[in-house]
Formats: sequence, C-alpha cells, structure tokens
Amino acid sequence: MALAATFTDTVAALPDDWSALSLDLRIRDERRYVESCLLLTTAGAQPYSEQDWHWRIAVARTFGNAAAVDAVTGALQMLDDSGIEGEFVVRDVRSGRAPVTQGWGRPESVRQEFQRLHHQ
Repeated sequence: MALAATFTDTVAALPDDWSALSLDLRIRDERRYVESCLLLTTAGAQPYSEQDWHWRIAVARTFGNAAAVDAVTGALQMLDDSGIEGEFVVRDVRSGRAPVTQGWGRPESVRQEFQRLHHQ
C-alpha cells in the first residue's frame, strides 16, 4: 500500500481525541535519500543519524509544534508519486490534550468557539 494511503488509514484509526503523534519513516532505496529529503520538507521531517529509520515526523491534529495532517499526507503522496517506496511506524500518540489560552477580555463568542473546538 502507498505511504499516503497507509498514513490516512492510520490517522482514521486514531481515537477521537488524539492531539499529536510521531512516526518514524524509512525508504527502501537509500540512493534516493536526498530526493526524499526535498519532498519531506513540508512535513518537517527530522533526519536521524546512523539509525535504522531515516526520519522522525511529528504530526499535530489541530495545534502545536508539529506538521499538520494534510502536510504530512501531501509529502507522503509526493514520495508515492515519485516512485519512492518506504514504510513508517507510529512511535507515540497523545490524546486528551487541549491548548491553554488566556480568555480574559475576549468576547464571549471567542470563548465559546474555543470550548467547542477543544472540549468536545
């Protein structure tokens, strides 16, 4: 199965309240490593040194210091479109977290929207 489709299936299988995940990715043909690096820049892939896996990718559902699901899907789709085969494994999934924000002085509509988005 293609990387992007596998990633989409993986995200769909996560619990409803997931907030972040990290995955490790490797490609089959290491001669295409530099080309893969260019395609993975939009996903914020962090390279490993001398490891079995080539990159770590942090993914955020709605907020945080990580790549958006759409950015990771797009980067993996570019690998698929380029004929670069690989595999990934999910290393960590976090759920049940919400951002902390100061609500004092904000209109009630902003506070209600924040509650709707993050405390479902």
